[in-house]
Amino acid sequence: MKNKIGIIVWLLCCALSAQAWEWWPLPMAEPDTCKDQLLYVGGVNAVSSSGESAPTWLQANRHGAISSLPHSGNLWLGIAKPATRPNRWFDYDGAVILNGRIAGPQSSAKPYKIEGTGFFEELYAHVRLYIVDITAGIKPMYMGSGDEELSSGSLLISNNAHPVPRISIGIDRWTAFPGLYGYVEIKGGLTHGWLTDNNPSVKKTLLHHKYIGGRIGGKLPVNISYEFHHAAQWGGVSTLLGDLGNDFRSFKHVFFAQGGGSSENENLNAQGNHLLSQTLGVTVKGKGWIVDAYWQDVQEDGRPRFIGTGQNKKDGLWGISVRQSRWPFINGFTFEVLQTTDQSGPWHDRDGMVFGGNDSYYNNSIYTQGWTYFGRTIGSPLMRPDNSRVWAYHAGIKGDVYGFRYRALCTYVDNYGTYNTPLRNHNTAVLLEVTKQVPHAWGLEFGIALAGDFGSQYGNRFGGQITIRKQGIIKNW
Repeated sequence: MKNKIGIIVWLLCCALSAQAWEWWPLPMAEPDTCKDQLLYVGGVNAVSSSGESAPTWLQANRHGAISSLPHSGNLWLGIAKPATRPNRWFDYDGAVILNGRIAGPQSSAKPYKIEGTGFFEELYAHVRLYIVDITAGIKPMYMGSGDEELSSGSLLISNNAHPVPRISIGIDRWTAFPGLYGYVEIKGGLTHGWLTDNNPSVKKTLLHHKYIGGRIGGKLPVNISYEFHHAAQWGGVSTLLGDLGNDFRSFKHVFFAQGGGSSENENLNAQGNHLLSQTLGVTVKGKGWIVDAYWQDVQEDGRPRFIGTGQNKKDGLWGISVRQSRWPFINGFTFEVLQTTDQSGPWHDRDGMVFGGNDSYYNNSIYTQGWTYFGRTIGSPLMRPDNSRVWAYHAGIKGDVYGFRYRALCTYVDNYGTYNTPLRNHNTAVLLEVTKQVPHAWGLEFGIALAGDFGSQYGNRFGGQITIRKQGIIKNW
């Protein structure tokens, strides 16, 4: 009798659920009222600073567009078609933006020399077919949490380096899992990229990245999410070892983090330079506000361990992001703590015993450039291959005061180098950036940014940036 009552109650709950909520809620179920647009974009900026290089937050997390030299200027022009139809089963976007840059010399550089270069800031096409996204070309690939404008940057893939040419397929946005009424969502993807900087030690290096994530909560005020990322530098041609394996068999070794390749180290461990990262997040939503708390780790060991376990469990990025739309003067705040000094201890092996430590994030004995692209860290700009042990505190705030949009960042970091090459210095980096669109001046947007670094890492250096941008509609349809 009890079993029958339980079955009846279960059937009633299912029936009520089917009537109250959609079985598979997707944006395509909503009316499509948007229009497609073709835009033109362009602008010019100039940076000038004291010291041997521009202050941290004038050059970092800007997709590698701003030179690290103390004096530089950029001119960019292009067209873009944004994705504007989220409620349609088919949407597409793309951009062609060409950037020309000149950069002045360091004061200690002799003979003095002006550098000039041109590059595609963006050159991509993206299409979404129902829930599947396909991207080809040069497009930013941010894999962080919280507020992208205010974060110090993801440990795996941030906005610090120039976007890597790539082909990607996956589900880019959180999407409801069928049959669970929107309370469980998933996303994930697979990327194959080309690191075209052609570092002197290894040329034609390839990039592999895949990830999968799940989120529970749906329309409830509290959501919990988890993401797992696996990235690797692989393939290419080494000046010392020759062909490092660029065929499908090598790709399979990299995909499953198996041993292979042309070196003893890669055969014993895994072919390529592998990095793992996990993110655990909690989101609390209210009317007009949202709070994200997140925890991100980084691992270089062969066997993945769940976040918060393993020898390097002390290392990670912890953050909280608050955004609200009711009061524009302060509509975003972020605070983060970054700790990577443990690295599973100082010893990988000693006196015949393997300790598994000295993880030396972002470093690799074959890919000696480390986890970088065109000289910039692909992950957090607060870390470099020669300085991967850091302890940092970071805060950011943004808002809109009568049309003047502002962003302010402040970061303090203690640097410890690596276990093999220790160092000890510190830096405080600050930024204040203000932008304003002036309709009576042909709709131009003007921006000014002031930044500085203080401490023993770079000495005291100050700089400023002036930016003028213009964006407009070529055609609506």
